[in-house]
This record gives sequence, C-alpha cells and structure tokens, in this order.
Amino acid sequence: MRTFIAVELKEELKKKIEEVQTPLKKINADVSWVKPGNVHATLKFLGEVPEDKIEKVFEGTEKALEGIRGFRLSLKGLGCFPNLKRPRVVWIGVEKGKEELALMAKKIEQEMENMGYPKENREFSPHLTIGRVKSPKNIEKLAEQIKTTNFQTEEIEIKEVVVMRSQLNPAGAIYTPLKKIALLT
Repeated sequence: MRTFIAVELKEELKKKIEEVQTPLKKINADVSWVKPGNVHATLKFLGEVPEDKIEKVFEGTEKALEGIRGFRLSLKGLGCFPNLKRPRVVWIGVEKGKEELALMAKKIEQEMENMGYPKENREFSPHLTIGRVKSPKNIEKLAEQIKTTNFQTEEIEIKEVVVMRSQLNPAGAIYTPLKKIALLT
C-alpha cells in the first residue's frame, strides 16, 4: 500500500488553507489544488509498502520518535518549488515548528533507511503542499498573487505523527490513518 509519515493539521488550519486557496483558484491557472482536508506536513514518503511490512514501519516510526516532545506549529507565507518563475509545487511555509519537523524527519529518514527504504536525495524543507502546477497557463498571474499574499496562522499544538495510507483516484487522493504515534507531553 502507498504509505507516508506525516503531521496532520487541526481543522482551524485547514479552514485557513481553504481561505488562502480560494483567490488562487480564481486565477484559473492549470493547478491541481490539494483539498484542504488532505493538506499535511510530510516527514517521509515511503511509496509502496507490502502489507506484511507495515508493522515494521510502525515500529520504526515509534523508535525514531522516542524522546521527542509535542510542539507548537504555525504557518507563514506562500511560495513555489523550484521557484516562482518555473513553479511545479505551490506551498505554505512553516514558521514555528521548523526545527522540530526537521528533527523528526531526520530521525525517521535514518530509521527507514536502516529498514531498506531509499534515502531522500533532497534536504528536508518544512512546508505544506497546497497545489501542483500542471502547465504554464496563467503562471505569471499565479506567481504575482502568491508574492502578494500575506498568509499567517496562529500556533497550534502538535501532539502526534501519523503513518498514512494514500489511495489515488481520479477525484483526488484518499488518506487513511493507519497508526497515530503520540509525542511526549
């Protein structure tokens, strides 16, 4: 099953993400927008995991997170990967909680690599993907809107990490939590 490890967001942040997506959608750029309910901070994408190996993924994630405390997270700013001139991904930045996300991603990466999952080539960059650009249609207008959007959220408490199943279908991905792993309090 297609699997990833992530931090889920509380409903109030999902509503804020929907509010920031609305004017961007009106630009009519060729972007596949992530449903606000599906927006999350990915710590590690594993890809296809055989069902008989999923318990090992749970154990490895728990081991990687040993001793890590819950933390506060806030979001700020919009941007694009690789850049605004040639956007492929539209993202929301993480303001508070960057270091904690990076530490968890590093520990999970090490643990999953020990289990035989390929190491990520790129350095971890804390962000939330909110859209994937499909073509250059209206890209300049989209980039201008992204540059001028002032986005910031209140802090929320992050208390757990989730091992998630992703099922792709034409209406968009369906994410199902497989295991929630509590952080220390």
